Amino acid sequence: MKVLITGANGQLGYALQKTSQIFAAQYPLELIMLTRAQIDLMQLEFLPALLDQYAPDVIINAAAYTAVDKAEAQPELAKIVNALAVQTIAHWCQSHKKLLVHISTDFVFDGKKSSPYEVLDTVNPLSVYGKTKQLGEMFALRECSSTYVVRTGWVYCEQGNNFVKTMLRLAAERPQLSIVADQIGTPTYALHLAEMIWQLVLRRPPENVWHFSDAGVASWYDFAVAIVEEANVLGLLPTMPNIMPIATQDYPTPAQRPAYSVLNKAHTWSQLQITPTHWRAALSKMLIAYKTATCND
Repeated sequence: MKVLITGANGQLGYALQKTSQIFAAQYPLELIMLTRAQIDLMQLEFLPALLDQYAPDVIINAAAYTAVDKAEAQPELAKIVNALAVQTIAHWCQSHKKLLVHISTDFVFDGKKSSPYEVLDTVNPLSVYGKTKQLGEMFALRECSSTYVVRTGWVYCEQGNNFVKTMLRLAAERPQLSIVADQIGTPTYALHLAEMIWQLVLRRPPENVWHFSDAGVASWYDFAVAIVEEANVLGLLPTMPNIMPIATQDYPTPAQRPAYSVLNKAHTWSQLQITPTHWRAALSKMLIAYKTATCND
């Protein structure tokens, strides 16, 4: 089976390639990993011919415009990548009777709930990024009947740029860090998200929209504290900086973010027979992998 993955150089692209043995153990697999240079989602008119050339059986769209704050100043660019390109890809998948797996975000919700968001909860994105991702969801589901939309959030891994690696860098440079404590979500280790996606492709359940992250709940402050504590134990940080909790209003950003974006994953875990991992255990796993990779460089 030919599986084409966009965003090959990103965190999830890396994780999908690293975990592809989950699928390859059951079916012959030809992975087509495409970077931004190989599939430019801005060039909508060229996408159908490019997909014809590769002729995949499954497309996992892991590429996106993810610069949440920059999107406020570049709404058209974000819309092309996060929505119009998805529409084009989904239309191709429907025309060729192929499967599309499209990765979305917890930012499609407004954060006004105080309990985990269900798949069928009303979406109400607050930012340009969230609005363009929600539009991408709509196009994916409308244009292609064989579509899985996977919502996730706070993704990190040993590859690429993310909050964990930013905290490691800042913690090594500064004696004190101020981190937002009133935005609540759940960190997601990209390798666990990738494993879930491969299970979707293997099992082909009937539902179209899925939620996934690791288990547990955290604020960005909780996450930062855990990062420096775990990193210190592993010898990745020589000293422990003082981490101060602050309110969102004390750290203004161009894009408004949901105050609460925890997703309900119970159905996902049950249907795909996934044993959930608490986010802190997942973080430890990632930091060990990061340390190993750093030592081998």
